[in-house]
Amino acid sequence: MKTLRNAKPGDTVRVARINGEGAIKRRIMDMGVTKGVEIYVRKVAPLGDPVEVTVRGYELSVRKADAEMIEVE
Repeated sequence: MKTLRNAKPGDTVRVARINGEGAIKRRIMDMGVTKGVEIYVRKVAPLGDPVEVTVRGYELSVRKADAEMIEVE
């Protein structure tokens, strides 16, 4: 499955599933990243960390490790 980390700048993707458990999953969901929400990938830092996205009308920077937990379609 494709993850948010694999998405290229300019892509608009939809969250299919959030992997992980406990506090990590809760933190990602508290940032507004939930199943079915659309995410626009604004840019990716030169070394791939962090990924800057727009979700629910605001800009968010997501660490590479967290982006790998977010499966998208």
